[in-house]
Amino acid sequence: MPMDAGELERLIKEALPDAEVRIEDLRGDGDHYAAYVTSAAFNGKTRVQQHQIVYQALKGRMGEQLHALALQTTPRDG
Repeated sequence: MPMDAGELERLIKEALPDAEVRIEDLRGDGDHYAAYVTSAAFNGKTRVQQHQIVYQALKGRMGEQLHALALQTTPRDG
């Protein structure tokens, strides 16, 4: 069962309230997305740690409702 882009954004913002999130449906199938996430929670974290934070926000949906996620994370200055 595909995941709606709005649901994906909601889950990320629920875990990272300060996040700027942009979701792009890569194939129009609700199963392959690109997510661009900027958050102060990423400050001082490695890229791997930043991605782990986002995957944790998805609460196990990666690999289930969501097949593929191209993820780009950016720390927020300030």
